[in-house]
Amino acid sequence: MQRRRFLSALAAGAAALSAPTIPAKSPESDELEQYDLRLDGDPKLARRALLSVPKHVVKSSRLPLLVLLHGLGETGNELSGIHAWGDLYGLVRAYERLRRPPVRPTLEQQRYLLPERAAEINALVKERPFGGLVLVCPVTPNPYKPGPASRTLDRYADWIQKSLLPAAREAAKKSSAAIGIERIGLDGCSLGGYVGIEVFLRKPELFATIGGVQSAFSVPAALGYAKEIARALKRVGPRAIHVETSSLDPYRKSNEALARRLRELGVEVELRVPPGPHDQPWLREIGTLEMLLYQDRKLRQAKIETG
Repeated sequence: MQRRRFLSALAAGAAALSAPTIPAKSPESDELEQYDLRLDGDPKLARRALLSVPKHVVKSSRLPLLVLLHGLGETGNELSGIHAWGDLYGLVRAYERLRRPPVRPTLEQQRYLLPERAAEINALVKERPFGGLVLVCPVTPNPYKPGPASRTLDRYADWIQKSLLPAAREAAKKSSAAIGIERIGLDGCSLGGYVGIEVFLRKPELFATIGGVQSAFSVPAALGYAKEIARALKRVGPRAIHVETSSLDPYRKSNEALARRLRELGVEVELRVPPGPHDQPWLREIGTLEMLLYQDRKLRQAKIETG
């Protein structure tokens, strides 16, 4: 029964995030150079990712790497999966907006990015300009489809560690800017937020940051995750954590419960709840922008080597 309720909730979220279009294609950008990584792996799990390397940095720079996991709506197609963040969730344009301030609302009808928050973001970027990240967006499996979920998540975490991260490092070194990777962050949207926490709990030593945007899990699961995260941090040390939801997100209570319980357990966490629903226009306007801003600032501040 619990599994059916969870899958029903995921399906509702996927319906909100999905768009009735052909598979996504990340737009080209003067800021990012894209590489389609074909990796070893089980086709039922993952074997492909899109790597985006900044063009704007000094050659041979060392930058953080951010792993981004997508939602349920894009799990049925490799091409949709690797381009979900870049196109459907607005990652490329959010990157450009932070690189070329001031950040302004882009939607005329929906007020998701409020003027006061836009002013705060612009002040932050003025104080410390957006430095840039190497971004890798792998195919994210639906853990319940191959089943059992725990085994699928074990295998996916191993694939990220042993296949994805080494391939991303090697490709970044061979890019036109010859980027070296230092710290690694992990984030996810909806289903990807849930999978991200599960991956982090299996491999916490790999990541300097962990976050989720409208992560899809229940309140009881959130309380359990908080306890497990706190336990993991006692072993590996502090990590930067952000929880992002929205005023009309069906998972709002769960995400707020996660942040609240983490704080009760003495774990520092940033919670953001901008206005808006659980859908792609919200992600493109503010959700992805807030995630990128947080990850850029925290990964550049982190003092630990990961991966």
